[in-house]
Amino acid sequence: MSGRGLKQLSILTALVLIAGFALVFFWVPMDADQGFKQKIFYLHVPLAIVALCGFIAGGVEGFRHLRSGDRRHDANSYVFIHLSVVFGVATLITGCLWAKASWGHFWVWDEPTLVSFLIVFLLYCTYYPFRYAIEDRDRQARYASVFAIMAGAFVPLNFMAVRMAESLIHPRVFATSGGGLPGSMMFTFLVCLVGVALLWVTLVKLELLGKQTSGQVSKLRRALEAQGFGGGEETSGTVGRRIAPNLEAQ
Repeated sequence: MSGRGLKQLSILTALVLIAGFALVFFWVPMDADQGFKQKIFYLHVPLAIVALCGFIAGGVEGFRHLRSGDRRHDANSYVFIHLSVVFGVATLITGCLWAKASWGHFWVWDEPTLVSFLIVFLLYCTYYPFRYAIEDRDRQARYASVFAIMAGAFVPLNFMAVRMAESLIHPRVFATSGGGLPGSMMFTFLVCLVGVALLWVTLVKLELLGKQTSGQVSKLRRALEAQGFGGGEETSGTVGRRIAPNLEAQ
């Protein structure tokens, strides 16, 4: 199920990303203050938005797991958080490069947007040791779901706190009163945002497909071992002769 439509989604993702970055380099005007180096904005900000939305989606899937007990929701929650952490790393790297080019420093500790994202990122970095410190699979899934819900609820609260901060040198993309992007920049930004979001969804489906395939292979191996095909004493020809009658009977 996770692999259904993956090829078409991958092609669409590539096309949207190519279109978005073609607009960035060949159509959208230069920023009046920062010039060419501002163009990293069209990658940095979409990565941050998608990562934060992915964290919230992981919390939603954790809630669905606690409510239903379906392990698929736990797997979804894990993959959502895992890939959002990867996107978070990319966000921090691109942010540091942009900060160095614009402010002369890789990091500015009195900037609420930077520090708040780092706090969220470090919070989710504790998800892995917390999850795998629990050996029992059922308890592991339940506790991880609780963590995902609590951390996911913290993300929008943290975002609102940053929006209310007075000291803010980060540009506001979706400004409520003035200071927003002009039309061409906003259109290009939205195309890039859609492209990065599609990339996240594509990677989610790919990782879930990999986990499903690995699970099916493990089930097949256990089934073969239960029928006596798992021992190293039998040759491949012997195993083939023993499997053939079963296949004919089916």
